[in-house]
Amino acid sequence: MNTMTYKGYVGSVEISEEDNCLFGKVLDLPAGTAITFEGSTVAELKADFEGAVDDYLAYCKEAGIQPKRSYTGTLSVRISPETHSRIAILANRAGISINAFIRQALDKAAIL
Repeated sequence: MNTMTYKGYVGSVEISEEDNCLFGKVLDLPAGTAITFEGSTVAELKADFEGAVDDYLAYCKEAGIQPKRSYTGTLSVRISPETHSRIAILANRAGISINAFIRQALDKAAIL
């Protein structure tokens, strides 16, 4: 899936052959929050995506609510002390931090 990013929001890029247009939605938002956009060209799609995000942020500011965000890249995971120890040993052997070791392992596992 192709994506684009604007102000920390990630939007999907899809094609509707039936409607002869491009469309998408902001990904990874909590349930109940939807931001969609469309366009006939990539430039129009990008402009509508950016406009939809800007409109959403303006609405949140006006309503005094905290905007929902796509994933931030920060993840807290609870693991057993034994697993933590094994990861620390492996990271040390690789000459990298535990964080870098876990990031590399997740990057490898998350390839679509």
